[in-house]
Parts: sequence; C-alpha cells; structure tokens
Amino acid sequence: MVQHVLVTGGAGYIGAHACKVLRAAGFVPVAFDNLSTGWKDAVRFGPLVQGDLMNRADIDAALAEYKPVAVMHFAALSLVGESMKDPGLYWRVNVNGALNLLEATVAAGIRNFVFSSTCATYGDQDGVVLDEATPQRPINAYGASKLAIEEMVRNFGAAHDLRHVIFRYFNVAGADPEGEVGEQHRPETHLIPLMLDAVAGKRPALTVFGTDYPTRDGTCIRDYVHVMDLVDAHVLGLRWLLDGGEDRVFCLGTGSGFSVHEVIEHSRAVTNREVPIVIGDRRPGDAVQLVSGSESAIRDLGWNPARSTLRDMIGDAWNWAGKPGFAE
Repeated sequence: MVQHVLVTGGAGYIGAHACKVLRAAGFVPVAFDNLSTGWKDAVRFGPLVQGDLMNRADIDAALAEYKPVAVMHFAALSLVGESMKDPGLYWRVNVNGALNLLEATVAAGIRNFVFSSTCATYGDQDGVVLDEATPQRPINAYGASKLAIEEMVRNFGAAHDLRHVIFRYFNVAGADPEGEVGEQHRPETHLIPLMLDAVAGKRPALTVFGTDYPTRDGTCIRDYVHVMDLVDAHVLGLRWLLDGGEDRVFCLGTGSGFSVHEVIEHSRAVTNREVPIVIGDRRPGDAVQLVSGSESAIRDLGWNPARSTLRDMIGDAWNWAGKPGFAE
C-alpha cells in the first residue's frame, strides 16, 4: 500500500533532503512548495505540488489528491535579521500559513503531524544546553512565530486528536553525501555555504558578524547538525507516530557548540585553502550561544547523529559546492 507524506517546503534545503530519506524509507513524499525560495529541480523523489500555504484551497486540493498518512511541515520564512526588520511578515506568513495547514489537515482526517521548529524559540541562554524542558524566551520574530506554531499544534492535538512530534534544532549544515541534493538558498545566509563560496572565489570574503561576544574567541557559538542526520530524525518521528507513540517534543543537537572562528579553522583543514574574511558588526537578534542537547531523541527515537561532525558537514558541503547546483 502506497503511503504518501505531504512535505511542505519540499523543494527547499531541508525539505528536499527529507524527501530523499522518506523515499528510501518506503514512503512517497509529496513536495508542497510555492518555489519562492525552493527549487523545482530539487524535487526528485516524488511529485511536486506547486501551492502556497497562504491559500487554503491549494492545501485542500493536495490533501484530497494524495490522501497522505502524515504531514511534515518545514515551510517557513527563517531569516532572523529580516524578522527583526519586518516582524509582521513573519507573523503573517509563518503563523497564518501554519494555521491554514493545521485546519486543512484535520479537516482531511489526517492525524499525524511532524513540525520542524527551532531552538530560536529559546532566545539567548548562555552556558545552557537547551533541552525540551528549557524555558522558551525568543528574542526575534522568527523564533516567536515558531513558538506560536508549536502552541497551535498542541491546541489542535488537544481539540482534534492531531498526533504530533515537534523538533527543535538550530544550525543545519552539510549536504547529501551522494550529491543529489544540497544547500542552495536565495539569498544564501548560512555560515558554511557562505564560507565555502568565499574559499572558492564565488564571493570576495566571508563576513564575520561581531567579534566582541562574551565567548572564548569573541564570535558567537552555535550547535551544528548534519542535514542527513536531521531528516533521519524526522522520519523516525514519523514512524514513532505511525506506531502509536505519544505526542512529543525533541531537541536535536550535539550538545557542544562551535564558534564562527572554529568553523573557519575546520574549513581550512578540510579544503586546504584559506578563508578570506572581513569583520562586520553584530546583527540584531543574534544570540551569543545556542547549543542543543538530544538525549531524548537518542534514547526514545533511536536517533544516531553520526555525521554531525564539522569535518563531515563541511566536507559534504564542499563536495556539493563543486556541483552545478539546481536550475530553476
């Protein structure tokens, strides 16, 4: 029996990798994407529905056609700086889009929902390994919008028996080791691809935003998770629900963070090239340190973040950087 899974944002970076892993696990991923930041060429593992979460009719039509066993929700605006400058955009698109999706999901009789949240819901909590019990105090509209969606998911769970798993994580990095899909944002804002573009001469230099943070070398610290490990966790979460598991929240991380300067040093070791850098000012909304634990996911889901080392993440991203990339 064919089991479809609707993957919102399925033409984007994480969503496309999720579609690959879902297909390998025996599901048929249906990528639902408006292609505003995603790539049609990244949809290689199942059908594409070009639709918009702001249009309820698009969602209803996709659910009626494919009758998925679950919805996996990745689609969102996710630029912290932009969310600080235009918070209304993030509340309007992220929250209203998720509300449309949740209402359509329960109306279609679908009872399994996997939500891609973020450690940005925790705000700036230095010296703390973030876990499921850590208080959530977002400091930007992106994190606040995701926290609101988490609450909506729980509300729909209580009112409509929508069974759900919520994942919180921060910096996703790397690429499919087989090179079928990879990271290609427009615009690109993530540290590792920006750094590798500078190494390859595709941009003049990498800008390091702030060197006066209260950290070991003055640059902010983040936890990095390999994209393939991340989407493996989402498939495990889906199976958890299909096997009758209870509603859960899981944090996904390594429990240790790296500073921007440390990431640059690892890049030199992997690529054997220097990274040209320029120093810029701090960006509004950036936390000093965000590090996420994953003991619950490892214990209860059987998650194994084996590729989440800087060497593997930078190495796989460097391999992808040498490929032609996605066409429109």
